[in-house]
Amino acid sequence: MKRRAGASRAAGVHSHSNGVLELPGSGWVTLIGEQVGSGWAGSRGRGRGGGVEGRSGRVGTGGWRDCGAVDLTGSQRGVCHYSGMSRPGSHGTLLTVAPTGAEHAKGDVPQLPVTLEELVTAARECEQVGAAMVHVHIRGDDAKPTLDLKRLQDTVQALREQTGLVVQLSTGGAVTDPEADRLRVLDALPDSASCTMGTVNFGDDVFMNRWEFVVALHKGMQERRIVPEYEIFDLGQLASLRRLLDKHGRPAGDKVHVDLVMGVPGGMPGDAETLVAALRLLPEDASFSATGIGRSSLPVMLTALGAGGHLRVGMEDTITYAKGQPVRDNAQLVARAAGLARIAQRPPLSPADARALLGVRTPVQV
Repeated sequence: MKRRAGASRAAGVHSHSNGVLELPGSGWVTLIGEQVGSGWAGSRGRGRGGGVEGRSGRVGTGGWRDCGAVDLTGSQRGVCHYSGMSRPGSHGTLLTVAPTGAEHAKGDVPQLPVTLEELVTAARECEQVGAAMVHVHIRGDDAKPTLDLKRLQDTVQALREQTGLVVQLSTGGAVTDPEADRLRVLDALPDSASCTMGTVNFGDDVFMNRWEFVVALHKGMQERRIVPEYEIFDLGQLASLRRLLDKHGRPAGDKVHVDLVMGVPGGMPGDAETLVAALRLLPEDASFSATGIGRSSLPVMLTALGAGGHLRVGMEDTITYAKGQPVRDNAQLVARAAGLARIAQRPPLSPADARALLGVRTPVQV
């Protein structure tokens, strides 16, 4: 195999005549092959520090992925394996849409879906452009947040009848909702429900999640075979997640899925450095999504895609598409996320693939 002589110093990456490619902060990688454009095509790759190992692979600027190549002749081309990309489901991207939330007022954001008809329409549009799961907060007749059980049940039924999406209900509600009402959400028997792993300052408010309440949510979902999504607002909550799993067992479906909610005032910042720090604390077999609030939406999305994670987007989390440009609708945000996922060569997962990833089964009445 031939290799272009000389050294490349772009982005701090150095290549040497002995076949060693130095990656800043990642130790070293030995490559035997040919430099092709911005990457390397060759027959071998190995490394330390960054968890890199592969054969007949290509190292490009977009990260490392497992190509499953076994041919040492260099006749196959793919991308070498980076440990961050081996998380469950990282061959594709689970796109979750959070269309409404509990924070924005309909009067301030007229395009926000608050009625059942608006919510179902938004969910169908988002499914058409790549969403596989919908994270649901509901509103009452006055367009204000509610946890009314009958409305929750009607919402779950309508979404199941008119979409193929995994239906996830928020047990967070609004920050003022009592614990009993939040626990009652599980009686609507969604496919999935959120389980926030600790108390966090939430702007000027406090989002209270006592340990006893977290355990009650976890056990309630185990009993009903509802798959939890563990919401993480700060890094210490990942330690709480490990404690929960150690003391109270695996979740329904036996798959651990985490959503890193980043950029909330009072929680962890929405930047690449914090997301990478969070990955070191995740349970080894966990899949993760990431949510960037407001202006952190794009940095969080791009970092998560590069790290083998999945994405949550929607008007719950951001109502601005770009500087000075309000979001038109939820489908616009999902379409952008789907486009970025395809650029990353991790296309959107179908709802069926999402169910397999999350371990979703039909809930049973208890």
